[in-house]
Amino acid sequence: MSASASSSPSSTPTLTNPPTLPLRNGMQHPVIGFGTYKVGFIPASASAAVAGTQDHVERTAQECVQDALQVGYRFLECAEFYGNEEQVGKAIAASGIPRNELFLCSKVWTTTIEQGPVAISAQLDKTLSDLGTDYIDLYLIHWPVPGKHVEAYKTLETLQEQGKIKGIGVSNYAWEDYLELKEAGVSQLPCVNQIEINPFLYRKNTIQKFQDDGVVLQSYRSLRDGKAFDHPTLKEIASAKNKTPAQILGRWCVQKGFVYVPKSVKKERMEENAQVFDFELSGDDMDRLDSLTSPEAIETFVGLYRKCVNRDTSKDGTLEGVKMNITED
Repeated sequence: MSASASSSPSSTPTLTNPPTLPLRNGMQHPVIGFGTYKVGFIPASASAAVAGTQDHVERTAQECVQDALQVGYRFLECAEFYGNEEQVGKAIAASGIPRNELFLCSKVWTTTIEQGPVAISAQLDKTLSDLGTDYIDLYLIHWPVPGKHVEAYKTLETLQEQGKIKGIGVSNYAWEDYLELKEAGVSQLPCVNQIEINPFLYRKNTIQKFQDDGVVLQSYRSLRDGKAFDHPTLKEIASAKNKTPAQILGRWCVQKGFVYVPKSVKKERMEENAQVFDFELSGDDMDRLDSLTSPEAIETFVGLYRKCVNRDTSKDGTLEGVKMNITED
């Protein structure tokens, strides 16, 4: 079933049987998953931690992920940087859910990428041990670290040959970073690129380029961290559909053909966020949502990209090697 396909009430997809998107390597990717960033742990260099504004962590990642699995999520989006994969693994073990019913994605962080192949291989082994599995469905390069990400990607290809990874992808890649991989002659192109996508940061040109080249887009900040729920357009559409703003944002994402990765530490929110398969948005609804991205949002994205590709590496705080001319929109 395609992500935008409609269903009769009796055949409406559920979290344990969601629609899927085909990847270029033949795998089927669930269109919805549970994000674990800032779940039970706030990384030291997370923006909220740096600013001293992060919320107090009241629940462990194990507790939150156990809730997510009980609700029905089967795709878990993880990362070395998130600092909670051992807790996620404990939740998986406690759930008793067979491994073949789960879709696990993780990402290797900038510091490890900078250190090279041996460090990357060791980190993958740690991720596998922490998650309690002998393979990862998708393993991604978290940021295109200048001068290092191509070598890192080729390392993932080697690890895939060893059976530790089923699919390889990237995250936070500009179109020009992807072209750098292609020009380097990698043996297989990324299956996915995980980037921020929501109606308030809808980079149509970039998205079209990736989709035209066979790359599936995973969306993070699909719900914009809840910071746009009071937007008039969103509230109006939600009211008309008898849905919540979060469900409208999630449905927009699914209907666009992106992988939707909401996150919450509250079980009732996990349930709410998942209820996106029993309705559709009209063409007019979609057009109105598509138009919400402002020039300021694009400018903010560019600044974040330039700040983060060297983040936590020996070049952190500098623009050394950073691509200054990328496809922005």
